Amino acid sequence: MSKTTVHRLLTTLENKRFITRDKATGLYRLGLRFIEMASLVLQDVELHRWAQPYLQRLSQEYGETVDLSILDGSHVIYLEVIESPHRLKLAAAVGQRLPAYFTASGKALLAYMPADQVRTIIGENLTEYTDSNPVPITDMLADLKATAERGYAISEQEYEKDINAVAAPIFDAEKRPIASIAIVGPSFRLTKDRLPLLGESLRQMTEMISKEVGLVALSAIVTKTRTITTAGRTIAGGR
Repeated sequence: MSKTTVHRLLTTLENKRFITRDKATGLYRLGLRFIEMASLVLQDVELHRWAQPYLQRLSQEYGETVDLSILDGSHVIYLEVIESPHRLKLAAAVGQRLPAYFTASGKALLAYMPADQVRTIIGENLTEYTDSNPVPITDMLADLKATAERGYAISEQEYEKDINAVAAPIFDAEKRPIASIAIVGPSFRLTKDRLPLLGESLRQMTEMISKEVGLVALSAIVTKTRTITTAGRTIAGGR
């Protein structure tokens, strides 16, 4: 490209905060907008494989099914499932989709999303709900608020009878929920008293994973910064 074209493109990127120019040296460097978009780096990572060791650890420690899921429209879709070693076990299939609000996995994500988006998703989920006495939306929103405050979601026989679960979100570098990990099992093993203990342990693990997610993203950005800085020197030098 001609120098004029390159300069015009750089000006556009600078206006959008993707790059900044040092007034003293004339060199271009990555701007804060790239930090805001750090989560995009995760598109280059196979999240389900990367998280698998953590899922295995949880399953071995608690003896229950553990799964990893993401939000797909108004549903959660399961990317990885580690089945319980117990003879009686419950597990979603990889690729299975379930209404987000009626799963612990989905609630763990919805609790940290914009209210308007959450209301839309709940409305779509309710069309699939077969209970003749659905919970009022105000109660659902209150449940999500409580989920955000404690850091993990609880589902007690909400979508299927005799199945309980807890789930906690994984956040990207901008503190947006990108996936959730859940521990699922029959209600006679995952009792009401046991759920908070599992939830707190799960919350601590997903916090650790979220920190690693941020470090992975920022590490990749540093590498890209070096590449673009080198290109900036070349452009500033007129070569």
